[in-house]
Amino acid sequence: MRETLETDLRAALNGALNMLGTVEQMLPVAADVLLREQADRLEEIRSLDREVDAQEAALEAECLRIIALHQPVARDLRLVALILKSLSDIERMGDYAVHVAEDGAELAQSPALKRYINLGRMLERLGEMSQNLRTALADRDVTRAEQTTVMDDEVDELYEQIQRELVTYMLEDPRNISKALTLMRVGRSLERIGDHMENISERVRYWVTGARD
Repeated sequence: MRETLETDLRAALNGALNMLGTVEQMLPVAADVLLREQADRLEEIRSLDREVDAQEAALEAECLRIIALHQPVARDLRLVALILKSLSDIERMGDYAVHVAEDGAELAQSPALKRYINLGRMLERLGEMSQNLRTALADRDVTRAEQTTVMDDEVDELYEQIQRELVTYMLEDPRNISKALTLMRVGRSLERIGDHMENISERVRYWVTGARD
């Protein structure tokens, strides 16, 4: 019975890692639409988001089955709880990636307000955070999970810098307001992706050690 439980737990964790990996695949697609005006990839990222939604539903059902069948305790139950609580975070990350691509496609219909250097940096950093987080989960590595939280600080700093720059553009010329607001929304979407990764990373310590602080 214990062996079956461990097999089911490994499968559930792998499912969560695969779901996070699917969102990770969405980030470079969003970057292509936003930074390289490849609006033709919009349907691709929407398809990946539908895959994330399907993975969420399947994993939620599997976690509930594990609880009902095995009645896990202590560390095993903490893993199931981590997965269940993280599903909505990962699903929202996928939604925000789609929002970035959709806004990017809209922005591509007219000349760029500015070069999207910091938005590109945010996307790169989020990709690194996702890889780091997946490794932390796979290896039960608390230190690496905490590194993910630190990495999110840089994403936040880039977001704040973008907001300040865009306010300046709007003050200089009211004609920039519409496009600047769209870019602010893009920055906010990317910042929220980082926040959801941070949410997951903060749960790793409790899963591994049982300590909440």
